[in-house]
Order: sequence, then structure tokens, then C-alpha cells
Amino acid sequence: MTSSAAFTSEQKKYLASRIREAYPFLGQNRAGQFTNDPEESVYGTPLDDLCKEEVIKYERNGLDVWDVMQKNAANDIFPDPDDMFRYKFYGMFHVKPAQDSFMLRCRIPGGVLTSAQFRGLAEIAEDWGGNYTDITTRGNLQVREIMPKNVINVLQKLGDLGLTSKGAGADNVRNVTATPTSGFDKQELIDVVPLARAMHHCILNNRDLYGMPRKFNISFDSGGAVSTCADTNDIGFYAVEVKESADVEAGVYFRLQLCGITGHRQLASDCGLLLRADECVAVSAAILRVFIEHGDRTNRKRARLKYLVDDWGHEKLLEKVQEKLTFTLRPMPLSDCEPMPIKNRQGHFGIHQQSQEGLNYVGVVTPVGRMLPDQMRQVATLADKYGLSDIRLTAWQNIIIPHVKDEDINSFLIDLRESGFSHTTTNVSGGLVACTGNTGCKFAAANTKGQAKILSEYLDEHVEIDTPLNIHFTGCPNSCAQHYIGDIGLQGVPCKIGDETVEGYNIVLGGGVDDNRAIAQDVFQSIPFTEVPTLIKYMLNAYKECREGGEDFAAFTRKRSSDELRALFTP
Repeated sequence: MTSSAAFTSEQKKYLASRIREAYPFLGQNRAGQFTNDPEESVYGTPLDDLCKEEVIKYERNGLDVWDVMQKNAANDIFPDPDDMFRYKFYGMFHVKPAQDSFMLRCRIPGGVLTSAQFRGLAEIAEDWGGNYTDITTRGNLQVREIMPKNVINVLQKLGDLGLTSKGAGADNVRNVTATPTSGFDKQELIDVVPLARAMHHCILNNRDLYGMPRKFNISFDSGGAVSTCADTNDIGFYAVEVKESADVEAGVYFRLQLCGITGHRQLASDCGLLLRADECVAVSAAILRVFIEHGDRTNRKRARLKYLVDDWGHEKLLEKVQEKLTFTLRPMPLSDCEPMPIKNRQGHFGIHQQSQEGLNYVGVVTPVGRMLPDQMRQVATLADKYGLSDIRLTAWQNIIIPHVKDEDINSFLIDLRESGFSHTTTNVSGGLVACTGNTGCKFAAANTKGQAKILSEYLDEHVEIDTPLNIHFTGCPNSCAQHYIGDIGLQGVPCKIGDETVEGYNIVLGGGVDDNRAIAQDVFQSIPFTEVPTLIKYMLNAYKECREGGEDFAAFTRKRSSDELRALFTP
């Protein structure tokens, strides 16, 4: 055959199979399109079958939109609809109609920031945003109300701070989370911040790991006192101790949990593997690549890891993962590991001794995660003056300042109070979590942050609760505030009072994570917010009256059906 001769269809298929064997994850072709198939398809899915978002990614890689962003910034205009989606590859979200502007979502691996970075983020919010920031349930930070002309300014300054937002939105791996007290927690088994950072840089520097079928979450739990809600992630690594085994040396390892997706009412489940710390990132990358190759690119509702595993099962998934690794996966029953350490449900606020003698970390209360630039600068000053310029963000939407000396605690608390913050709170306010709500998100049906504050103030005034209580407000079924893991979870819905449509909530009860894990059950539907405070007050008083001993709210509700709870808790 001469070089100019045409290939037969059989020869094309043979060549395609050999290309996939040699380069199984080309990721994108020279035009930046997501394909490893020389035919017209994306990872085997014909172009005609792709959903809208996949077509957008096929036509132009989201990472290749920088020139467009520069041009639009120069002209102070918003992008066209397709490029609006691609902007998310740089962590920029157009949130119209709630706000006709962009929201910046950063990438802050492990929630670890320096005081200088914290000040820089405050300046971004002050100079180019809405003069406030929001701490998210992924230990991350968002800045809102950014106009098109300032998009490049924001992204360049973020880079100058040593931060990035690349891959923070669209169909990418979101911020990699880790136990917020990692590195100084007396209870932890291993410092997982290095693993979160390694995973973060693996994602950033491998182009084929951008543009998966849908978003993806990864978390590392050190065994420390403060939860990072790792079992709500697609991949959750939990540190465990193995004391004696015929198969492995005694030491600290990780359990691999898969397919947490609380918006779909599922927590991650253990898949029977034991991993060394140095194996975790490689296994994650292999899972991501299997998901990239086989995930659903036709139906957005089924384009999550959960649905691939539902179709395949854990065994087939792990067989595919093993093909991508140079080492052999190590099966081991969870029962052969020591029990995972119990979390301190109030460990994210207050004063706590560190593993380093004479030092303490202090959890600072930041109600529903919202902070003003001046407040951020004050926190940065406290971290410089009393700590090592280290600031941690938590999944509970608050801040931790570590490395405060014993002898400096009193002075620290005085300065903290003078700056308008506190390290103490109530059992209600301490577990309050709220998404952005309809003041900043087009999907939300209620003002979650504002109404969460109203509820907590009302309950603190009218009810005494002697056990920690988590109340999660989320504005829509996407469940950014993870309402299904709250003792009390509220999902915003429109409600009718006569002919008037008002903001209201569906209410679920009995959720939890880690050693208290459960998906909450539906109890109340379409309750106008005006009725929510008195309903929950009645609910908590009924619980206090009927509970056994020191039984917490979650345990109390899980013993009862939805119908029983509805009857018991209805005034």
C-alpha cells in the first residue's frame, strides 16, 4: 500500500484501537476538543448524541477561552452563551438574574491560606467585587458582583497571590478538601494537607483531567477532630490505623470511599480497599480517567460517578482502575482496620489544644460564612500577631486560626472581640450552614443566608438545646449546603398562601456524616418561612420532652418514621 492510498474501514478500526492502547487518554486533540477517538465522537459517544454542554466543550476547550475573556473585558461585555459556560473553566460564573455579574470561585486546596492571601482576597472583593466574600461548604471562598471589565484583573491578581480558580467550575474536579485542623490536630492519624495539595497540582497540570462528564469532588480525612464531610464526595479518603495484619505492616493507611452525592441522597461507601498515602493521588487520577472515558455524556442527570458505579458495580470500576495503575490494589475488609476516630461536632469553633505542646487553634465564628474585607484584614492581623500567618477555612463555613501560644490566649480573645468576632456560640448557631440563596444564585428559591440568621436568633432566644445541632439551609435541589446531612435540613421551595407565592422550605430530619452518618428523611413539605421558626421551636421542645437520656436529635429522629415524626412535631 502506498502512503497516499485510502484506509479501509477495517484498517481504520484497527488503527483506532492501537491508538487508544498506546495513548488511552489523549484528552483533547490539537484543536482542544475532548476526544481520544479519530472518528467523530467523544470517548465513544457520537457527536449527535452529546448533550449541549458536551458539544460546547467539543467545539472549543474551556481552557482555551483566555483571549475571549481579555477581549470581553476590554469591551466590558458579557460572553455569548457558549463562552459563558467556558468561563466556568476559570472559576467565573455569570449568576444572572440573581446578580447580573460574575461570581469568582477560587481553588484553595485543603482550605489552607496565608494571611497575605487572605488580605489579597479581601482586596479583590473590595476593588472589583461586591465588598464581601462567602466561605463555602468545600472550605473554599467566593467573591461576587464582578463586572466583565474586571474579570482579567481578578484572575491576574489571584495568580499574583499564588492562588488559582482554574477548573473551579463546569465539568471539572472542584476544590480538593482536607481536614481543616490537619497538621496540628491531637487526634489525627496523619497530616493530609500534602495529599490535598498533591491532588490539586495533579489536576491542574494534566490537561486530560479537565472537562469530565460532570463535576467531581475529592476529599481527604486525617482522622482529626473536625469533619470535612469526606463521605459526601465522589472520592473520600479516610485515614485509618491497622495494628496487626497478615497482609500489611502495622501503620496508618487510607480507606477509599466512593460515590457520595448528597443531592441524590447518597453518602460514599467503602469499596474494600486499603491504600498507602503515596498511592492515593494515583488511584484518584485513575478513577478520574475511567470516569472520563466511560461516564455518560448524553444525559446530565446521570453524568456523575454514582451512576457509572450503579451500572457497573464497584468490582468492575476497580478492575478498570487497576488497568491504569503500575501497582496492585490491596483489598482488605474494613473490619480489619481500627474504628475511625469520632468527630467533635463543636471542634470547628472554640479553643483547642494542638499536637504541638503549648499551642492552640481557635475556631472563629463567621455566621453563614459571610465576611467583609475589613473583617478579613482583622483576621489576617490576628494570624500574623498570634500565630504563624496560617488561616484555615472549614466545611462549616467558619475560620480556624492555629498556633496561638498558651500565654497569648487571653490577649488573642480580647483582640478577637474588639474585631467583632467570637470563638463561642450556641448549639444552634454553631452548626448553622447556608448556601448563597436567591440573593446571589439563580437556582435558589429562598433567601437562605438571611433566613438562616433569623431562625438561629429566634431559636437561641426561645429554646435551650444541650447537644450540638446542625441546621442546613439550601436554596434548591442541587443541595450546595448539603441539607440531607443536617440534623435539620431545609430546601427552599416556592409556597402558596392564598393567591400569593412566598418563600418556603421542605424540611428533612436526621442526617449526619462520619461516625454519625445518615441521609435525612423527608418530613414536612412546602412550609412558608414565616411558619418555620415556630415549627422548629415546637419540634425541638417535643424532642427534649420525649427523648431518652442524653439522646441527640439525630438518634431521636432516626428511630421514628416520617409519619411518626410529622405527628409528633406538628403543633
